Amino acid sequence: MRIRVIGGGPAGLYFATLARRLRPACDVEVHERGPRDATWGFGVVFSDRALEFLRADDEDLYQALMPLAQTWSDLTVAHNDTRVAVAGNGFAAIGRLELLQLLQARAEAAGVRLVFGSEVSSLDALAPADLIVVANGAFSGVRAAHEARFGTQTEWRSNRFIWYGTPQLFDTLTLTFRQTPQGVFCAHHYRYSPRMSTFLVEVEDATWRRCGFETMGEDETRAHCERVFARELGGRPVLSNRSAWRQFPAIRNEHWHVDRMVLIGDALRTAHFSIGSGTRLAMEDAVALFKALRDAPSVDAALAQFQALRQPPMRKIWDAANVSLRWYEQMDERVGALSPVEFAYSYMTRTGRVGHAEVRRRDPRLAAAYEALHPELADRGRPG
Repeated sequence: MRIRVIGGGPAGLYFATLARRLRPACDVEVHERGPRDATWGFGVVFSDRALEFLRADDEDLYQALMPLAQTWSDLTVAHNDTRVAVAGNGFAAIGRLELLQLLQARAEAAGVRLVFGSEVSSLDALAPADLIVVANGAFSGVRAAHEARFGTQTEWRSNRFIWYGTPQLFDTLTLTFRQTPQGVFCAHHYRYSPRMSTFLVEVEDATWRRCGFETMGEDETRAHCERVFARELGGRPVLSNRSAWRQFPAIRNEHWHVDRMVLIGDALRTAHFSIGSGTRLAMEDAVALFKALRDAPSVDAALAQFQALRQPPMRKIWDAANVSLRWYEQMDERVGALSPVEFAYSYMTRTGRVGHAEVRRRDPRLAAAYEALHPELADRGRPG
C-alpha cells in the first residue's frame, strides 16, 4: 500500500507513524514544504484533558513528550493590573519545533520517508498512491484546488492577532487584558521551555485601526506591543518569527474525503487558539484515521468510517472554539463593564460548556467571590 502525506506538521507526522506501524510493509512518505529544522510560531499548549486523550491512545508518545514540557496546574486572568488565579485548569506546553523534532524522529524510526523542501501544490507532483492525506494546514493549496468537492467554507473573523515569543517567563498560562486609549489589548502568554514563552497579542479590528498598525513596520509594531505590556514583559523584548498581524479563518469542510484523498488537521477545520485544542484535534484526527484504516475492510470504507465516527466529538470542540472566538470579539465591552472577578468568571464560562457547578468544583474560591457579587447564585451548584 502506498500512502502519501502532504504536510509535515503534527497531524501528518503522527498519522504517518501510526500507519507505518500498523503495516510495516506499507510505503509511507511525508512531503513537507519547509526545511527540517524550521517552523513558524513558538510554543504549543495542551490541556490536561488533551493529554489524557493522548495518553490513552499512545502511552509511549506521552512518556516521550512530558519530559520536554513545561507544566502548571492553573491559569491566570489579568484584568488590567488585577490578577485572578483560576484553579483546576492544568496545562502543558512545548516548543513547536521541539514537538516536530520528536515526531520526526519517531516517524523515521518507524520507517517513514520524510521529504523536506517539497512543495506539493498539485497531486500531479505525486506518484500514484492508494491514499493521499492532506495535512498541510489551513491554507492548503491542494484542498483549495478541490474545495467545491470538499464543500469548503471559510469565514474570516474580525479580530487581529500577532504571534510573538519572549524570553520573559511566566508561572502559568495567563490571559492579560489591558485597556489603552485605542482599545483593549489581550496577550495570551505562557512559557514553553526554561528559556522562552509564547506571547500572542490580540485586538479587536477597531483597535487595530485606531493604532495605525496597518501602516506600521515590524519594529514599530513590536515596540508598540512592548509598551502596552511593559509590566508583564519586565523589560524583556518580544521576538518575531515571521510574525505578522492576521485574522483567524474559521474553516470547515462538508466532505472530509474526495476519492482517496482525505483531510486532517487544520486542512480539515480550524479551531481558534483561545481554547488551546488545535494540536490536540490534529493528533486526534491522525488517531481516528489510523483506527479507521485498521478496522475497515477497504480504504474507501475507512474514509467513510473516519468521518462518521470522528465528526461528532470533533464538532463539540469546534463549536466551543467558535463561541470562544466570538467572546474575544467583544472583549473591549466586557473589560469595561465587568469587575475583575466577573470578568474571570465570564472567561471561564464563555463557551457554555462550564456552568456554575463546574466552576465551583474546579475553583471554589472563584465561585464564592462571584457569588458574593451575585447572591442569587449562592445555592446553585451545591450538592443536595
